[in-house]
Amino acid sequence: MNEDRNQDRYPRQQASVKHPEEWQRDLNPNHLAGQNIGVASELESRGDRTAFNLRKQGWELGDLDDNELKRIPVLADGTRLQQGATYVDLTADPPREFTATGDMSAEGNHAYAPKDQVPYEIWNRLLGEEKPGQGGRRI
Repeated sequence: MNEDRNQDRYPRQQASVKHPEEWQRDLNPNHLAGQNIGVASELESRGDRTAFNLRKQGWELGDLDDNELKRIPVLADGTRLQQGATYVDLTADPPREFTATGDMSAEGNHAYAPKDQVPYEIWNRLLGEEKPGQGGRRI
């Protein structure tokens, strides 16, 4: 069995250090900022904060019920947004989606939910873009 499975692989160019150690922090203070490599950015968004918590704080989030709101994760303050990913700002009236750039991060006066972690039916209803066949609740 091959003990070193990564023997022929090279590190990603973004991960390589290009400056001498003593000058690294001065010349490149935000090394890997905005890069979508690894699983760190996905893990940062997972936590206990959801849109349900926002409603409990008094935010109006439409006609979604509590169980649906619990399925909408909200990024923690200071979390860097993934470049090119789509998010919705739940504090905007009406909520609107946007595509993040590499220098963006979650700020205290906003509540960002990542599109790739929200079920599409809930995402559409959240934005008021309900599609045929997704309509209202069944009784």
